[in-house]
Amino acid sequence: MSWFATPSPNGRSLATGALIMLADPLSPAAEAYRSLAANLQFAYADRQLQTIGITSAAPGEGKSTTVANLAIALAQGGRRVIVVDADLRRPGQHTLFGLESQQEGLANVLLGEYPHLPLQDTAAPGVRLLTSGTATADPLEALGSRRFDHVLALARAQADFVLVDTPPAGALADAAVLAPRLEGMLLVVSAGRTKRDMARRAREQLERVNANLLGVVLTDVRGDDKLYRY
Repeated sequence: MSWFATPSPNGRSLATGALIMLADPLSPAAEAYRSLAANLQFAYADRQLQTIGITSAAPGEGKSTTVANLAIALAQGGRRVIVVDADLRRPGQHTLFGLESQQEGLANVLLGEYPHLPLQDTAAPGVRLLTSGTATADPLEALGSRRFDHVLALARAQADFVLVDTPPAGALADAAVLAPRLEGMLLVVSAGRTKRDMARRAREQLERVNANLLGVVLTDVRGDDKLYRY
């Protein structure tokens, strides 16, 4: 399992939601996301790795921000990327990408309201977004349905990478339902927030369902921290 570090940009937490890849593309934090994107592409070049879930041990650790910035880094490398906001309880990708309100999205497809994916273009070229949607559905039941496999199949046909923003693995069962159906998972933990036992529980939760845990993304790492490495 690999470790990836993303430093705090100018002392700010990445959990605040900044798209550093667009706001400050020459910063150490942006370079860290480019490094993560390169590692995912080259380290796993000999195996199928198209659908990747990103989860965290608890809310507020920078999971959704990591998804969005990683998507932009992959797209800037010439890849077609679809971001799927599967955090039906606390969706945030539409806000991160500057979309003023929720649009029809994943929940609507899972309830059979759409035969296709209502994807939205974002300000980042090459990145399209499937929001969590406007329909009301039981998250665990909806994400566990066969329709989610159909969503993945449709997304795979239209993108080189499909990044799935999942709920925290340490707090909810939703991520454990999704993980076995994805080709890889990344676990996001905050250097200044996540307690060790909470991170361990999240990892064990993923291992129990035989998730392919690709690595841990350590957010909010100080530039002088000894863990700041790639």
